[in-house]
Amino acid sequence: HTIDNELGDSSPIQPVICASLVLCSGIYILTALFGFLLFGEATLGDVLANFDTDLGIPYSNVLNDIVRISYALHLMLVFPVIFFSLRFNLDDLVFPSAKSLEVDKFRFTLITTGLISLLYVAANFVPSIWDVFQFTGATATVCLGFIFPAAIALSLFV
Repeated sequence: HTIDNELGDSSPIQPVICASLVLCSGIYILTALFGFLLFGEATLGDVLANFDTDLGIPYSNVLNDIVRISYALHLMLVFPVIFFSLRFNLDDLVFPSAKSLEVDKFRFTLITTGLISLLYVAANFVPSIWDVFQFTGATATVCLGFIFPAAIALSLFV
């Protein structure tokens, strides 16, 4: 974790990491459980895709709108955290020996503007958010299942 690397003493961050992992795991498990209880055998691989139709329950449209709004809020709150890591890693990849981004405001502005522009163009040309989710899920699955374990094994033995 980036914050863990910046701390001199990393002991205070360990309970935060454990609590975050437990909380996220619990939310994912509850989402899967209640998604299956609500949709039964008609549950799609992505539970959010089930909220595009009439659920056949009272206030179905209100529930669909609540799910959509909560997902939009989730994206707005998560984007800065992911964007920070993306900008930081891209800077390390492209400019490995340059001074810190906090010091070089021009490079910070250049990378931020370039990434935001790229994301804006991609958002306008990608026909459906589900295409992005499918691409991300497919690449993340391959990376988590095959590439990352092999890279860790290679780093241990080389």
